Amino acid sequence: MTQAQGRETPSSTSPLLMVAVVWLLLIATAASGQTGYYRHSIFDNSIATDSYYYSAGKASAPSQVESIEGRLPVETHEFLSPPNALRLKWKSVTGGSWDAAVRVVDFRNRVIDFEGDTLYFWCYSEEAVLARNLPRIRLEDNERNFSKPVALGRFTGDIPARKWTQVALPLNEFDTGSIHTFHKNHTHDVYFEQDTADSEEHTLILDELKIDSGENRASGEMSSLPPPTNVRAVAYERHADVSWDPANNKDLQFYMVYRSLDGGEYKPAGIQIPGLHRFMDYLGSTGLKAAYKVASVDSSYRQSSLSEATAAVATHAISDDELLTMLQEACFRYYWEATDLHRGPILENIPGDERIVATGATGFGVMALIVGVDRHFITRDQGLERVGQIVEFFERAPRYHGVWSHFNDSNTGKTLPVFGMFDNGGDLVETAFLMEGLLAARQYFNGSSDAEKNLYQRISHLWETVEWDWYRRSSDNDALLWHWSPEWAWRINHRLTGFNEVMITYLLAIASPTHGVPADLYYSGWAGQSETATAYRAGWSGTKEGDHYANGHVYEGIKLDVGVGSGGPLFFTHYSYMGFDPRGKRDRYTDYFINNRNIARINLAYCIRNPGHFKGYGPDSWGLTASDDQLGYSPHAPDALDDDGAITPTGALASFPYTPEASMAALKHFYRDLGDRIWGIYGPRDAFNLNHNWFSPIYMGLNQAPITVMIENYRTGLVWKNFMANPEIAPMLKKIGFQPDNER
Repeated sequence: MTQAQGRETPSSTSPLLMVAVVWLLLIATAASGQTGYYRHSIFDNSIATDSYYYSAGKASAPSQVESIEGRLPVETHEFLSPPNALRLKWKSVTGGSWDAAVRVVDFRNRVIDFEGDTLYFWCYSEEAVLARNLPRIRLEDNERNFSKPVALGRFTGDIPARKWTQVALPLNEFDTGSIHTFHKNHTHDVYFEQDTADSEEHTLILDELKIDSGENRASGEMSSLPPPTNVRAVAYERHADVSWDPANNKDLQFYMVYRSLDGGEYKPAGIQIPGLHRFMDYLGSTGLKAAYKVASVDSSYRQSSLSEATAAVATHAISDDELLTMLQEACFRYYWEATDLHRGPILENIPGDERIVATGATGFGVMALIVGVDRHFITRDQGLERVGQIVEFFERAPRYHGVWSHFNDSNTGKTLPVFGMFDNGGDLVETAFLMEGLLAARQYFNGSSDAEKNLYQRISHLWETVEWDWYRRSSDNDALLWHWSPEWAWRINHRLTGFNEVMITYLLAIASPTHGVPADLYYSGWAGQSETATAYRAGWSGTKEGDHYANGHVYEGIKLDVGVGSGGPLFFTHYSYMGFDPRGKRDRYTDYFINNRNIARINLAYCIRNPGHFKGYGPDSWGLTASDDQLGYSPHAPDALDDDGAITPTGALASFPYTPEASMAALKHFYRDLGDRIWGIYGPRDAFNLNHNWFSPIYMGLNQAPITVMIENYRTGLVWKNFMANPEIAPMLKKIGFQPDNER
């Protein structure tokens, strides 16, 4: 098990109802919007525009069902909710069969437990389809138990031509067909399958599959929901960013965004789910002028009146410097908007479970907030207030000998054991990431005002009350341990051993003015040579190259001083070095800027060579690092074991200090060539795999901030300067024996 796996692996027209609302009600509604939406939605839109990844289609001749590499085609001309729908085209013939499945989108922390008693979807056909010629429907739950089939035509009657028809199938109609009980509210797949063999081709366009209450059937009336207000737009080179003040309401299902191009008619461009009030409209080229209106849509698909139109904005060429600022601001917004607005800690992922805020991602977010202030994305007062909210949350959150847990409940602050029952105590590495950010903020907000003095003192108190030495377990232990729980004590027993992302943990533990550990623990723990340390490295990597910390082998023509195998995932070079400046820092083994740069260069060269022959790899498409992929979380790395064709944009983009030319090439490719699929409201999506036509439905708190922060370190060194200015850092480096190194 790698360090990353140990951390991340768990086992997407009416008058105003009111002019003003209570702010607290707005907050409460926003905080539950995304989770509530995904307790109903099965399908709304596809990121890819050719085939839908979360689907399948298969036929046994002579019957037929249209598919693209085994998946249902995406329909981009007819849809209920823009910008697309699914196309189900079939021919049922005697002696054959066909089936087509639409699967629930699996993403991090999504629990499949639908709320409602009715399966809804909308369908459209260019030609009328008789009820007797429609497919049957069968459901399968997330434990692969399934229902008996239900004849669709029994509930719809004949489908008229050229008219969207809503279908409502009561879940109590789906009796168990498997040997174990089918659980209706845990539905994972909706199957359409052959019924009457009429030997004729038929096509249905399918959209808005969901499970909801039977009372939410579409009525054709107009909604009493208010439209959003203060809709505004900003245009960049290839896209427009549209935002608004939310019209939150318990009946809000989604926002509908309308676009007018070059003064033309307003047409539907896309939707946005509750809890988010920003929309990215990828226009694809420069010189396009667009204006926007937004409406609220309720759970019965009734639409409010349209908002006031935005001023027209035009896409235009931008410089490389402006491109970097655009990217930084987009990623920064995750940490400004994706937060519990009462307290400030950062959500683990979006979309996701709004309860789950992550300690490490919050530390990264604090560093992103510093950049946001310095780049004038927000004011200094706004940044100071938000960091203060974060500090207040962690002042109140449970601590385990001063150490915080990996995850907390955003509402109560309580520890959330997301990774299982043993994960209910302190997480030293996540705490180190948090303190990395807070110490950088302590120096950045180190002004003479009472507010900044107060923040300095509060951060200092948190810093001084982390008991790093407790996580040594005993005075004769040669390394730090990752976890401790008052219930399970040292049961996880995960030793912190480099080279990986945890260097910052040893640096801060040695730097602590109150609960420090001996400096020689750096060499016995982080860079340890013991049998336990070498076995640990060989165990997660599958190689003995670098199992003694020092490596010395050549990969892709590049010598690697320190690292296991060919260097591992790129987040090893990011997480500890967002605050800690590796430039010119040499210990017994290497200069860490040079070593990190070589790991990034190896990653780049490997992707150019592309030994796995994966689609899309090249000098402008690279970055193997930890993220979700089409199968779940994986620590992607430049080796046969850890490379499955998934590219994680933060890998290349957070490597700007090490590989500025190659990182800029990747940014331009991600934005200009793949932007219609991977660019969203918070910049590039978490990952993509062109071999499977898969694009991540989420953003992750651990992956967006490194982009903003490391680009700023490349441009100005801002976060490096502030973290290194803490008075405890230089003495710590001296104790360890770091020497200045001008060889860069």
